[in-house]
Amino acid sequence: MNKDDMAFVGERRCKGRFAPSPSGRMHLGNIYTALASWLSAKKAGGEWLLRIEDLDPQRSKEEYAHLIEDDLQWLGLEWDEGGLDDRGELGPYTQSRRGDIYRDCLLRLNEMGLVYPCGCRRRDIMASSAPHQSDGRVIYSGHCRPAPGEGGPFAADVFDGRAARLVVGDNVVEFTDANYGAQRVRLAEECGDFVLRRADGAWAYQLAVVTDDALMGVTEVVRGEDLLLSTAQQIYIYRLMGWEVPAYRHLPLIGNREGQRLSKRDRGLDMEQLRQRFTAEQLIGRIAYMAGWQPTADAVSAKELLLTFSWGDVSMRRMIIGEGFAE
Repeated sequence: MNKDDMAFVGERRCKGRFAPSPSGRMHLGNIYTALASWLSAKKAGGEWLLRIEDLDPQRSKEEYAHLIEDDLQWLGLEWDEGGLDDRGELGPYTQSRRGDIYRDCLLRLNEMGLVYPCGCRRRDIMASSAPHQSDGRVIYSGHCRPAPGEGGPFAADVFDGRAARLVVGDNVVEFTDANYGAQRVRLAEECGDFVLRRADGAWAYQLAVVTDDALMGVTEVVRGEDLLLSTAQQIYIYRLMGWEVPAYRHLPLIGNREGQRLSKRDRGLDMEQLRQRFTAEQLIGRIAYMAGWQPTADAVSAKELLLTFSWGDVSMRRMIIGEGFAE
């Protein structure tokens, strides 16, 4: 994709996406999100894209990316575009191969005078990972922000060894989430100026996810509610770049038996264990029951569930494991 491809315009039919990080085997929460996103896109007669978000070189492994694809295919969640084989014309679909595209976006924001070099290392460390609300947030103090009249654009070498941070100013972002309703976020109070590229050169999640969703034509984002607050930061970038903002639908989280958000450390609920305990249809049936998509936990395939799926049936309570998944 060249620089001219960065002008995203025009209406497209519904395109959903699933964008997992290959930092471990997928767990039940990942599968719930993937199934919900696939059902939503397919119910609307649209397409479903698979993107591998391997921004963090220290945690991402190609072997996990292959396992992700194998697990999705086992579940019957076939993607129309993307994946490791770059199925489609808008790739590459693996983030570690899209650095030049992110660099072009960063340059455009820098030319607007909205980016500055930052030597503060706190929060920079986690910038390549999707920032979950339950992880806690530290509001950036603005320590490295240039004084009025002294801002960018800056020369590229100024960022060597320092992070690139985006000025948010007094901007308030308002949007409506399909499940959680009207949202209003004052960026300076909720996150402060945020990182677009880490000091070590790795691209930050917020810049990469917006760039990819916009240029790949994603019209609908379905994901966990722990990323709800990040949506405002992403919409801010969308508007600066002049890109069309997708529709957002955030889902209640699945918690482990201690009530904590599931992570890839919950080995008993990762796909290696789940595939040993259930067939694909049994697993989908239990998820569908837990989510409120069907009245029983009867086994059902993804294609069969598609016939009766409705967002009006989704449960908005936090789901605690034990409902059909007890060992």
